[in-house]
Amino acid sequence: MKIAVCIKQVPDSWAQKTMGPDGRLDRASVDAVLNDLDEYAIESALALVEGNSPTGESGEGSGHTITVISMGPDRASEALRKALSMGVDDAILISDDALAGTDALATSKVLAKVISDGGFDMVICGTESTDARMSVIPAMLAERLNFAQLTFAGSVAVDGNSVKISRQTEFGVEEMSAEFPVVVSVVEKINEPRYPSFKGIMASKKKPLITKNLADISIAASDVGTSAAWSSVKDSLPRPPRGAGIKIVDDGTGGNQLVAFLAERKLV
Repeated sequence: MKIAVCIKQVPDSWAQKTMGPDGRLDRASVDAVLNDLDEYAIESALALVEGNSPTGESGEGSGHTITVISMGPDRASEALRKALSMGVDDAILISDDALAGTDALATSKVLAKVISDGGFDMVICGTESTDARMSVIPAMLAERLNFAQLTFAGSVAVDGNSVKISRQTEFGVEEMSAEFPVVVSVVEKINEPRYPSFKGIMASKKKPLITKNLADISIAASDVGTSAAWSSVKDSLPRPPRGAGIKIVDDGTGGNQLVAFLAERKLV
């Protein structure tokens, strides 16, 4: 079983974010971290390998490997190194100046090309990135790769070449299955991501981290970047400060005032 996990380096969720004059998120001025929701995908891959490997570990000798793949600037290697320290086997970073401003559609094209070249059986993703909140990359990858698609998984199990998931919907719990190759996205309630151990951190320094540019994966610069994006931000404004709110003094008509307040906002 050969698993690819797609991850992204994003601005710290607690950081104050601003838009640059080019209509893109200013990433250079804030701390960058591994996308929180991608950690659940990494943990899911590790758990699947540990549960199916005869040695309980990943690696070429076990017949089960995990590769993390990311697209971003050079410093995105920090996120990949964290994934390596959690226990995955190797990492691939696609980094090229022409990628700046790439939208989700072109991002899926780049990732799909690397995945296709790698011959993976399964691709695992988080549901979305905390900087964009689009939740479309898993579906786009499945379409481009012609893989089966099992999304929003609350549990994942592998039996031979078959993958089975369960997911919570507004109608109850659904169970779905598909044969390899398959793209799976997992929700944050699926597991508790492990912390990198000291041994894992030291071992990660010796694990392969390959950096590729667009030429290496045979994608033209004209197919990515701001000029190829299907959408762009024309203008942005900072969120207005929160107002003081409305204070209701109960002089015997407090209930009526409250009902009027809710009715005005069509809440009752």
